[in-house]
Amino acid sequence: GRVPPALAALSQVLRLERSRRTGIMFPLQKLERYLAPGTDTARFHIFEPELGALQRAEALFRSGQGHPIDYVSSAVRMDHAPPPALPEVCFIGRSNVGKSSLIRALFSLAPEVEVRVSKTPGHTKKMNFFKVGKYFTLVDMPGYGYRAPQDFVEMVEAYLQERRNLKRTFLLVDSVVGLQKTDHIAVEMLEEFGIPYVMVLTKIDRAPRGLLLKNVLGIQEFVKENTQGCFPQLFLVSSVEFSGVHLLRCFVAHVTGNLPAVETS
Repeated sequence: GRVPPALAALSQVLRLERSRRTGIMFPLQKLERYLAPGTDTARFHIFEPELGALQRAEALFRSGQGHPIDYVSSAVRMDHAPPPALPEVCFIGRSNVGKSSLIRALFSLAPEVEVRVSKTPGHTKKMNFFKVGKYFTLVDMPGYGYRAPQDFVEMVEAYLQERRNLKRTFLLVDSVVGLQKTDHIAVEMLEEFGIPYVMVLTKIDRAPRGLLLKNVLGIQEFVKENTQGCFPQLFLVSSVEFSGVHLLRCFVAHVTGNLPAVETS
């Protein structure tokens, strides 16, 4: 298997100086410093777990004896999907939003897990299922927009409407370009189906701070004014620098019922 990148483990992040450590673990907190005085930041702090919860979540994403993390199967139709035996989360987003890269980062402590990442947008053409021990399943969905599979809508709508063990959908948005027309369509679909979801802003290492602040505040306002099923807090991630990856692992563990709620309130 591959050697995990240095900052894939919390133990490595905790060795960093305080400012950089905060930026990796809680990117929104770091961004908060640059907001105008009086800006309402309540939505920056809804999910703010303590170190113990982050460490327990990391253990779920670290493969070991008796705790295998495996690619299970791929499917283009629901009758090809594995049985809905475990709590499940799925990741969707525009082609080239960095979805497969983020999933690889989440699974970086299980280097034997093969998450294919391509430089070509629209690489993922099927629903790819990954089983995390006996705890939950994570699904990498095909990207929408450019080079989306011809049967994308049929495949994804069927999954969202029929998958009874689905606990949360993670809607990925490029932090550099913000919400696009296709993202709005995805939001409308999730809202129409009554699916609980959360927005994840990817590639924050590529966004200048001013642009990132503008997009975060704009999307946060959009969520507040236009959504019912979206979790109020945005999650910011960089698959390159591992910013926000540890927090996102913790949120996945939480929504799949694998962390006591008291630790994450």
